[in-house]
Amino acid sequence: MSRAGKVWLISGLLAVAAMAFRVSWNALRDVAAAIGADPTAATVYPLVVDGLMALALVVALVLTDADRRFALRVLAGYTAASLVLNYVHGLVPTLHGGGRVRLAEWAPAHWALVLLASSLPVGSIYFGSDLVAKVLHAKPKADKSDQTMTNRSGSELHESAAADPDRSVYRSPDPAPAPAPTTAPAGPTAPPAEAEPIAPAPKPTAPAAARPRRATGAVPQSARTARPKRTADELLAEARSATADWTDAELTADRIRVELRTSAVNARTLRATLKADRAEQSAPAAPAAAEAERPALHAVPDPAQESAGTAPATTEEKAS
Repeated sequence: MSRAGKVWLISGLLAVAAMAFRVSWNALRDVAAAIGADPTAATVYPLVVDGLMALALVVALVLTDADRRFALRVLAGYTAASLVLNYVHGLVPTLHGGGRVRLAEWAPAHWALVLLASSLPVGSIYFGSDLVAKVLHAKPKADKSDQTMTNRSGSELHESAAADPDRSVYRSPDPAPAPAPTTAPAGPTAPPAEAEPIAPAPKPTAPAAARPRRATGAVPQSARTARPKRTADELLAEARSATADWTDAELTADRIRVELRTSAVNARTLRATLKADRAEQSAPAAPAAAEAERPALHAVPDPAQESAGTAPATTEEKAS
């Protein structure tokens, strides 16, 4: 509804309320005069009843929840009381002239009507002050946007609870592969008449720019792939095969460690073993070379044979 429409609606409501108040004025004034009120009090009496009704209506529009229901109950109670007094004013013609008269011929009904009419001013003081106090002490209703921002500034337990608790922080952020089809595609019912050679599928090319992977830090030992452990004999066999064409200068522990991908301790042990093997292989050739390089023994002449004129015997001959 436009603003002009709202203005006309509120103006019409105020006009109807004013006319209704004027109609009820005479009845409430005559009832007040019938229970003994003076002319001034009788004139003000309609403001006590109908005025509290208007106040309760305004408070009901302002307050919420339990306070709003209390204001509506006050409005309903005073509306019923005003209706009863207006009904009695219509039934008793003697009330129209003013003055103190009986409100009903039956005594209990008269006493009840007098109690009702006389208690309305006291109730207006009590309920009116209570409604005003509720309005003054009412807390402003939090705006929805403010409440939303307050909730967002707190802990987001709903989102963290919905997350997968078993998800590993070291898992790649790549999307999950598409599931394989559950049913195999239907093949041809009959082979083709002439089979054509099938061209080999092109090799997939690497993407032009690979997406950078997220840094996940050091991978713990439990998340690493377990490598098969090799025995000492297997390591020695691999070392002999890998270092067969190496020179003695190239046979270092660091190069063995890199080549066999083993620890530094194992590399030093393998180096010592390989050097010992090479030393054993070169050991038998050493005595033969020494024997070849050893000078021949000189014959030492025997004085007895030399005087007899015989040839001197060599040490080999003597030994034979």
